[in-house]
Amino acid sequence: MKYAHITPEDIFSNKEIHSYIECGNDCLGAIGFTEHGFAHAKRSSNYARDILASLGFPERTCELAAIAGYMHDIGNTINRADHAHSGALMAFSLLNKLNMPPDEIALICSAIGHHDEKTAYPVNPLAAALILSDKSDVRRTRVRKDAVLDKDIHDRVNYAVENTKLELNAQEKTCTFYITIATEICPVMEYFEIFLERMVLCRKAAQTLGLQFELMINNTRLL
Repeated sequence: MKYAHITPEDIFSNKEIHSYIECGNDCLGAIGFTEHGFAHAKRSSNYARDILASLGFPERTCELAAIAGYMHDIGNTINRADHAHSGALMAFSLLNKLNMPPDEIALICSAIGHHDEKTAYPVNPLAAALILSDKSDVRRTRVRKDAVLDKDIHDRVNYAVENTKLELNAQEKTCTFYITIATEICPVMEYFEIFLERMVLCRKAAQTLGLQFELMINNTRLL
C-alpha cells in the first residue's frame, strides 16, 4: 500500500482540523479558559519543529513535531477533561483518512496523548518537543477580552507576563525558559502555584532530549 507524504502545510490548510481547533477554542472560552486557538496552535507547531531542528533531528521528524504541535489541542472540542487523549484519537482518525503512514501517525498520536501535565510523559522526542513548546506559551495575548483578572489566577498570571523566550543551547546542552513577570499584577509565587507541575514536566522533556532545563524569572534562576 502506498501512503501519502503529509506535510505541516497540508495540515495547516486542512478545513476539518481548522474547524476542530476553532470549536475547541470556543468551548474553552465558554468555560473561562485562556486562548487555545490558531495562535497557540501555530506557535506550538513552530516551536516544536524548531526545538528538534536545533538539536539536529531529521527533517521529517521535525515536520511530524510541527504537525503534532498544531493539532495537539483539538480534543478540547469534546471536553477539556482528558483532551489530550480524545485529541490523540481524533488525530488518529484524521491522519488515517489522509493516508499517512501508520508509524508517523503513531508518533504524532503518542505526542498529543502525552502533552497534558496530568497524564503526560515525554515518551519520545516529538512528545518532549511538544511539551516544551506548549508549556512555554505563556503570554498576555492569551487572556480573553472579557477576563476578570481578580477572579482567575490563570488569567492574572498570563496577563502579568511581559516577555518569554525558550532558548536551546545544543553545545552546552541546556534549555532555558526566560520569563519576565510584572509583579505588581501578580507575584512570582502565583506563577509557581499554577505552573510548577508544568515546569517539572518541562525538565523531564528536556532530559529526554539530553538537555538540562533552567527557569529564569525576572533574571533570577529558579530551576
